[in-house]
Amino acid sequence: MNFKTVSVIGLGYIGLPTAAVFASRKLNVVGVDVNQNAVDTINQGKIHIIEPDLDMVVHAAVTEGYLRAVTKPEPADAFLIAVPTPFKDGHQPDLSYIESASRSIASVLKKGDLVILESTSPVGATEKMAAWLAEARPDLTFPETHGEESDIRVAHCPERVLPGHVLRELVQNDRVIGGITPKCSAAAAALYSVFVQGECVITNARTAEMCKLTENSFRDVNIAFANELSIICDSQGIDVWDLIKLANRHPRVNILQPGPGVGGHCIAVDPWFIVSAAPEQARLIRTAREVNDEKPKWVIEKVKLAVANYLEANSKKSARDVTIACFGLSFKPDIDDLRESPALAIACEIARTHAGLVWGVEPNIMALKAPASDLLILKTLEDAIEGADVILLLVDHQEFKNISPQAMFHKGIVDTRGIWT
Repeated sequence: MNFKTVSVIGLGYIGLPTAAVFASRKLNVVGVDVNQNAVDTINQGKIHIIEPDLDMVVHAAVTEGYLRAVTKPEPADAFLIAVPTPFKDGHQPDLSYIESASRSIASVLKKGDLVILESTSPVGATEKMAAWLAEARPDLTFPETHGEESDIRVAHCPERVLPGHVLRELVQNDRVIGGITPKCSAAAAALYSVFVQGECVITNARTAEMCKLTENSFRDVNIAFANELSIICDSQGIDVWDLIKLANRHPRVNILQPGPGVGGHCIAVDPWFIVSAAPEQARLIRTAREVNDEKPKWVIEKVKLAVANYLEANSKKSARDVTIACFGLSFKPDIDDLRESPALAIACEIARTHAGLVWGVEPNIMALKAPASDLLILKTLEDAIEGADVILLLVDHQEFKNISPQAMFHKGIVDTRGIWT
């Protein structure tokens, strides 16, 4: 197939890098986002998110005329939908963003177009997307009803990249291509072959959807084991970090590192899509999710104990006199992404309940948005080390790894990542 123009719906942490990579291959790319500030920033050749090297790729693509951003969809040969898929109350999938994006492109679709859902989705979401498109465009035919002879090709191709390495992994990683029909898969594979150096592995849409959910659920289960192990070790007076190092010397054991919980737009969300679809069967996946969701409460209790110990050693002070500094607010190291961040949630909950000052230390962001901005005071690393009485390490940013433990002598320390132990 000959793709002259590609439209990417949703210019966030996945959509913008994807649009930029297509544009770097000299395809005309139209990015669509409802955020006017994001659109304006991109059209200036700048970026509104943090991702290594992305600023250079976007600047070059915009300057050379291959990438531009708009707020309303325009005609294209292929449409990639990369919008959020959170969950609603009861951990039920929220497909409203996908539905809105689908209906927004429906009016500009033409015979021969390809529509790909990149958003991580529950099983069946790609079929629902096709149904929404068919409902909006009864003059066109779709694969669910017309199979290989349909006017529009529809496929699912989940992203599987690591924040901080997105540009490299977009190009080098294998891609799972799940079309509703074989011709849909072939069309999607032809599009991704423009830049993908890994293998484009063909399957069907439902298997592709389940594949992404399975990958992240596998990781969630393994993290839950490490997090549960850290709680057990604490109760038994054992250093979990030393224990894991010893256990991992076994040739067939590779225990992950525990932390304050699990965050991000994938691992903290995707397993619930499996649980919602098969609640009776997904027992281990549900338990792992619950273990990881409970870990922040344990961390908060450890901070309360650190405050109590500090007050016991400084009997003339009250809780109002104790300043707590929370080191790291993003959901993983060395990025600015706060989505589903357990670190941010922990810091905010401490700020709600602690009588004294609570500071946030996050070197990758300049400002917080409400409600976090109403609860936390952002401080520099140097000011926090000097002024805080209790320091809670939540994210192992490189800047924090470089701190000498001696600089925090006589302070209460809660280290959830094991870099200062």
